[in-house]
Amino acid sequence: MATTADLTEPCFLPAGEAAAAISAGTLTSEALTASCLRRIAAREPEVHAWVWLDPEAALAQARARDAEPVRGPLHGVPVGIKDIIDTFDMPTELGCKAFAERRPSVDAAGVALLRQAGAVILGKTVTTELAGMHPGPTSNPRRIGHTPGGSSSGSAAAVADFHVPIALGTQTVGSIVRPASYCGALGFKPTFDRYPPAGMMIMAPSLDTLGGFARTGEDLLLLDACLAKDATPARVDHAPVIGLHRTSMWDEASPNVHAAFTATADALAAAGARLVDCDLPALADLQQPLIEQHMWEMWNCFGYLVDEQPDGVSDDFKWLGEMATKVSEADYRAGCEAQRRGRADFAAGMDGIDFILTPTAKDVALEGLAATGDPLFCRNWSSLGVPALGFPAVWDDGLPIGLQFVGRAGSDRSLLATAAKLLAEIGVIAAIAGPR
Repeated sequence: MATTADLTEPCFLPAGEAAAAISAGTLTSEALTASCLRRIAAREPEVHAWVWLDPEAALAQARARDAEPVRGPLHGVPVGIKDIIDTFDMPTELGCKAFAERRPSVDAAGVALLRQAGAVILGKTVTTELAGMHPGPTSNPRRIGHTPGGSSSGSAAAVADFHVPIALGTQTVGSIVRPASYCGALGFKPTFDRYPPAGMMIMAPSLDTLGGFARTGEDLLLLDACLAKDATPARVDHAPVIGLHRTSMWDEASPNVHAAFTATADALAAAGARLVDCDLPALADLQQPLIEQHMWEMWNCFGYLVDEQPDGVSDDFKWLGEMATKVSEADYRAGCEAQRRGRADFAAGMDGIDFILTPTAKDVALEGLAATGDPLFCRNWSSLGVPALGFPAVWDDGLPIGLQFVGRAGSDRSLLATAAKLLAEIGVIAAIAGPR
């Protein structure tokens, strides 16, 4: 991990600070990119966050940024791209043997917007197979040999380990917020369809959402400004009202998560937030119908691979396929109806509440790389299409225990702006950025 002396390296700068320094002429994109590449060279043999990286191509992009006027708010800043998001100049193989050597001819819309903003597209980060349950080689940078979570495993690890200050990920169920919480970074899943999905692999059309990772709330606001159609500045002019939502699965969470939840709530209250209990009982029975909705859509998008390219997919995917074939169209319709009903119930239950605090996972990252963790604490929020920000709340012997803030659909800017202030004040950001 980083030492105090290392923190003078440009790769440890947040994206906003790095972009400001490049704009002011006190740092070059080439120097920043070279620093990130040195960090990757030192850490990648253990972390395995990257599936495709061409250092010379990255440095050539950086030199081009240095030779031109400032394009936008991420000018000269290296970013990582999850390997289910298309890039015209790099492979996009979806973490799946069936798509080996796949080379898109155009960028995904999100990548194109990042290039417009001046970003250096450093490389492609590891994803689980088809953004599902079969893991890639990535290890948790906070403790090698523990899972980084999935499916955006490489992006979470790369940001948490200072390879890049920002990376794109995607979330179908818990694929951004859980890896962020496991690895010790911030992970933001915006309101459904807030960021353009064109050019992103779709496995569940009613759920899949483009999002990102960073180490500061300000950097997530910066990323949101680059990707969202509406990114007007958010005014935070009152003490936020935070609902404490333990969920109907509270007993599934470990005593460590219970303690982290209480400690974080106390810290937020001390920082000026107003806390209220928020049960949201109408959401208690959504899990199974939402699972069936997800399985049906996944099978309709990629089930053909089991018959057409059986050697190109894992046994894990084939097992998922067996489960998916047991879901009837009636089950799927029931899942869609549960999603519609849940959105209305959540909006009503949030009356007078700015956002809720709720768990992200059952405990710290699991030991071993065979499983990426249970997404049960994330499923509702992904299905409801509401913004969720995962963060490492408390550290347990070097591993973070994650929680998340969840807001109403469309409240993305105010959620991010409020969280940026609160997480800095209660010490979360310092813990992410400091040496370990």
